[in-house]
Amino acid sequence: MDVAENWQSEFLQFFVFIFATIWLVQRGSPESKKPGNEGIETDEEQLVGEYARPDSPRWAKVRGVRGWFYGNSLLITMGLIFLLSWFAQSLGGLVQMNEENAEHGVPALDWIGYVASPDFWNRTLQNWQSEFLSVGAMVAFTIYLRQRGSSESKPVGIAHDTSSEDAK
Repeated sequence: MDVAENWQSEFLQFFVFIFATIWLVQRGSPESKKPGNEGIETDEEQLVGEYARPDSPRWAKVRGVRGWFYGNSLLITMGLIFLLSWFAQSLGGLVQMNEENAEHGVPALDWIGYVASPDFWNRTLQNWQSEFLSVGAMVAFTIYLRQRGSSESKPVGIAHDTSSEDAK
């Protein structure tokens, strides 16, 4: 159960982080797109459909559902792993809760009853908050702090607010 709980928070964190980087901009953060480049970009910028190059992946060249699926496959995969690990955690927690209930002569819960219980949401939200705190801190710290050689950091000599560099 603890493994599923850990996976759940990690993949939710990745899902939200990937989704947020599509739309959100934080001036000066290496984790962010440059101001003005928010959103999903055009087919031409993404090299899909009629703009695909000869060496582009086959699914980047198609339109319709297959093209949409391929263009969103990272979010879809992270979301599915999150949901599966959430479900696994709920099943493991249900078994544990029912074992404890049996020891105390309390009737067993069904899955819906457990998922609606405060115990389930306490465990779930407690794990999520620690993950979001750590990622949020990393994103905020990368605006002003530096780590030489890290791809998560701007070069040491670059200004905090990179908007003046964007104009060059």
